[in-house]
Amino acid sequence: MTVTKSAVPLADDDRVRKISALRQTMIRPELGSICGTVAVFLLFLFVAPDSGMFSLEGVMNWGTVAAQFAIIAVGACLLMIAGEFDLSLGSMIGFAGIVIALLSTQFGCPLWLAIVAAFAAALAIGALNGYLVIRTGLPSFIVTLASLFILRGLTIYAPITINGSTIIGGVKSAAQGDWLAPVFGGKVLGGLFAWLAERGMVGTFKAGAKAGLPVVDGIPMLMVWAVLLVVLAHLLLTRTAFGNWIFAAGGDAGAARNVGVPVNRVKILMFMLSAFCATVLAACQVLEFGSAAADRGLFKEFEAVIAVVIGGTLLTGGYGTVVGAALGAVIFGVVQQGLFFAGVESSLFRVFLGVILLVAVVLNTYIRRLITGER
Repeated sequence: MTVTKSAVPLADDDRVRKISALRQTMIRPELGSICGTVAVFLLFLFVAPDSGMFSLEGVMNWGTVAAQFAIIAVGACLLMIAGEFDLSLGSMIGFAGIVIALLSTQFGCPLWLAIVAAFAAALAIGALNGYLVIRTGLPSFIVTLASLFILRGLTIYAPITINGSTIIGGVKSAAQGDWLAPVFGGKVLGGLFAWLAERGMVGTFKAGAKAGLPVVDGIPMLMVWAVLLVVLAHLLLTRTAFGNWIFAAGGDAGAARNVGVPVNRVKILMFMLSAFCATVLAACQVLEFGSAAADRGLFKEFEAVIAVVIGGTLLTGGYGTVVGAALGAVIFGVVQQGLFFAGVESSLFRVFLGVILLVAVVLNTYIRRLITGER
């Protein structure tokens, strides 16, 4: 008797591990940041309902703060997924800003050239950090910690030596007529907000020289850069072969090398991306304030890491999401401005950072155990 293939029921293969729908949801890296974002919005809707925090002006306030965190979180996220850290990120913000301000105001360089020079210097330093990590085998924590102190020291020394002060002004004058300045310091959709103001859909100034003009006169390029970087990084990570290389480099570098992944090149490029993102924020800040200060970027390296960890990226590398990191940045922006709107002492923001970091690490450890089956 011939037994057909369809007549024999297929037994479950014990080697194939089935994952329930609930478990699949639980191990999504951005789950924690989604829950955190919802919880934070609900909290401030309850404690500060009439503060104007969720008016257009309020949204622009906390949205601008969130954009600052998001820009640096993008670079930190991809680097952490690749299995490395960059503690020099905050110092890079101050360093790049001082380079732009000194070259444009003290040395007479066109602002566009000063910005390009700052990006070139930052990318070179990022590549050097990556190269040292690869060549020496030292932890990136140590290499970039050294860079943190070197850059911060140079950022203080250079302006004091050249200008006698750690604050360099005059950038707004240097930006007049410069073709690159609007890319970092301009605003978009100004006409739309003016049109909305004419129809009473956007608040306007009631008195003074700006009477009748919209309170919100456009979306700053800082926010545009944040959205652009988040979208591009997400597409890179999830839609390209290079994105797979980033995950592989952080997950198991040895195995990745064995299948042809250029792990060293990937890691160096991610260090350069981190430096690039820091310089984008520096350029936006310099053009917004019209000056550079040596203490800009202080503690930003830690805030970026916390935003990324909140977003679900594992400290061990090989797992994470840019969308989660962006939501972590939104949480930071909402909480920082929400404390102000609620009339709470702003220093408690640091307390919040510490608590949420601890909670996020515990949650991520639990998720890692779900993925790997560890006890």
